Amino acid sequence: MSRSIFYHAGCPVCVSAEHDIINLIGAEHVEIVNIGEDRARISEAEKAGVKSVPALLTPTKNVLHINFGASMADVKG
Repeated sequence: MSRSIFYHAGCPVCVSAEHDIINLIGAEHVEIVNIGEDRARISEAEKAGVKSVPALLTPTKNVLHINFGASMADVKG
């Protein structure tokens, strides 16, 4: 994995964080995944260690939980 993956659920806080992440590291270095829209990627995020969103999975597989906006249980509904 050479790019980071930013997981979020589409709320205003998440979208704001998405813009900040893109400005900080550049769009070419991060894949944006809105798991509120792409629910098939929820299990991928959980397997990577994402406990809440928004979160950034780095190329070294560290998960940086940016702000405890919503737990994965909340995202699943």
